[in-house]
Amino acid sequence: MDTEQRTVGANGITVAYRAWGPRDAPPVVLLHARGADGADWSEIASALAAGPRRVYAPDLRGHGRSDWPGGYAYTAMRDDVHAFLGALGIARADVVGHSLGGIVACLLAQHSPWLVERLVLEDVPAPLPLDPPRPLAERPSGDLLYDWAMILATDEQRNAPDPVWWDHMERITMPTLLIGGGPTSLIPQSQIDALAELLPDARRVTIDAGHLVHEARPGEFLAVVAEFLSPADRRPS
Repeated sequence: MDTEQRTVGANGITVAYRAWGPRDAPPVVLLHARGADGADWSEIASALAAGPRRVYAPDLRGHGRSDWPGGYAYTAMRDDVHAFLGALGIARADVVGHSLGGIVACLLAQHSPWLVERLVLEDVPAPLPLDPPRPLAERPSGDLLYDWAMILATDEQRNAPDPVWWDHMERITMPTLLIGGGPTSLIPQSQIDALAELLPDARRVTIDAGHLVHEARPGEFLAVVAEFLSPADRRPS
């Protein structure tokens, strides 16, 4: 299926995004992991669009073709996605987030729950302080497809997240699917269990694929996500 590549102004920056599927189909937004961009979802997006669904995969700030503005608070990324939906006239969407994109999706669902119909979190760490703190990453050599300042800023927030993010998890009342990558993932699976226990309407599954579930096991990932997002299982709006 052909991919549309576009940009839109949102929250004071330019957000680049890819889109698939019929424009009048139910929307789903895919939020990528740190260091990736919307192209990371291409295989998954094409399959979901055949549903049919209208699929959007924005590049988060500091990534890909979106602006690299130098301010990388998780809440700024949340506000970017909120404004992105508004700019496109999307009143409500299913939201799928992987790793960093999943944290952003959680903050959006807490802050503006009316925007999120259903939530899918792929191997997303709980926003809890790390003890001991994780050392800050060292910059690799060569050109990067993301802003290194974003890596440093998100490392700092991962070590010491705002406590309110965890305190407000119970505000995420929409149906939520948590997909863990199993014992080979770099994310402690106990953190995903903790999220599943806290969220009021959560389903927890494991696909033993490591952190990059949708890349390593796309067929299994699509099967559980498509079932979860299926119209037959959708609550009334």
